[in-house]
Amino acid sequence: MQIHLNTYGLYLHVKDEMFEIKNSAKNEINHLAAHKIKAIYLHKGMSISTDALLLALKHNVDIVMMNWDDKPAGRFWHCKLGSTTKIRKKQLEASLNHQATFYTKEWITRKLDNQSEFIKSLKKHRQSQTDYLSVQGGRIIDFKQKIIDLNNDNIDEIAPQIRAYEGNAGRVYFETLFATLKPYYDFKGRSYRPALDSYNAFLNYAYAILYSKVEKSLILAGLDPFVGFLHRDDYNYKSLVYDYIEPYRIYAEIPVFRLYSAKKIRIDHVDSMSNGVRINAEGKTLLVEKLNKYMIEEKIRYKNRNTSRENIIQLDAHILAQQLLES
Repeated sequence: MQIHLNTYGLYLHVKDEMFEIKNSAKNEINHLAAHKIKAIYLHKGMSISTDALLLALKHNVDIVMMNWDDKPAGRFWHCKLGSTTKIRKKQLEASLNHQATFYTKEWITRKLDNQSEFIKSLKKHRQSQTDYLSVQGGRIIDFKQKIIDLNNDNIDEIAPQIRAYEGNAGRVYFETLFATLKPYYDFKGRSYRPALDSYNAFLNYAYAILYSKVEKSLILAGLDPFVGFLHRDDYNYKSLVYDYIEPYRIYAEIPVFRLYSAKKIRIDHVDSMSNGVRINAEGKTLLVEKLNKYMIEEKIRYKNRNTSRENIIQLDAHILAQQLLES
């Protein structure tokens, strides 16, 4: 279970070794068993007691503070590293040698495979667009091949080309998704912060949740979120999170697309801002429910086991750490 607290004035504390959530405005109280919760997301305007923080640490419940723009601003984490120093040393070495190129190309080409496969899967219910979807999926694979063909072990020398091919593939991908939703929704393309339309507002929030999951998975695997391969140290942010997330972005994109395809999104699910729009509390509730079902409740076959997509992110992080140790 994941808890998203985004109603102004909520108070999270502890009663009888359980989390208690108070909504004074509505005179409502809810109790939740700590061992059933994996993460609590706190938005602005919430209050939390130190007892609740300690209970979360005791049960390894991830508490994530969300910023005004719905990106994770910080988290409460126990003092134990949960890993050996050797993993992080190996990670640093890998960021400076040919392994940086290897992993960067692997993650981004997997991302482009996911984009192409999803676009081609849309042909099943869009027969009038079959040819168009096939062509667009093929264009993305062409960019993937260009990345594969880059023959240089120095990531710094080919990073601009990788970003260019990835960016071009991304434009094809979102252009195609938006085209399949017309005439019901008319989007001009990707916009970030602020989002210029509701689709981008929903997608940005879904990505923010995914960033948090990826960061947690890397930490649990003993990896340093700040030591990346493509996104370098001088960016002063969690470089490995932005590298490692690429193959899993599809986990955020598919639920958002399906909400729009099913016409579940209303205009009142976002609020206007001076220079764009942002998803509101009702929209967040709708999206989180869809994300949780897709990422946590649904099981798929992966490496000879039935598991959730969230567990796949964690499993792959442990595999990455082990590969670095053995390198």
